[in-house]
Amino acid sequence: MNANVAIQVLPGVSTDAEVVRIVDEVIDYIKSTGVNYYVGPCETSMEGDYEELMAIIKECQYIAVKAGCPSVMSYVKITYKPEGGVLTIDEKTTKHHL
Repeated sequence: MNANVAIQVLPGVSTDAEVVRIVDEVIDYIKSTGVNYYVGPCETSMEGDYEELMAIIKECQYIAVKAGCPSVMSYVKITYKPEGGVLTIDEKTTKHHL
């Protein structure tokens, strides 16, 4: 594993219900990819191969648009070590969820 990323997808829609529906579709897509992920209240974190994660990030935009979103903004955080060894989601969060 050489990367982890966090993405916050902000659909350009007018109601909270629509925001939740579209974000849920994006999260369902992330789940379907098979990467290890963690859904937080403001973003979803994923870990794995950098190239695979970047392809997922790209597709998240398309998923939101296909779900009926006329525009989407996303905030992405990336940790990347080409030789591997990035801290895992569990290493970063487990101590806070005991």
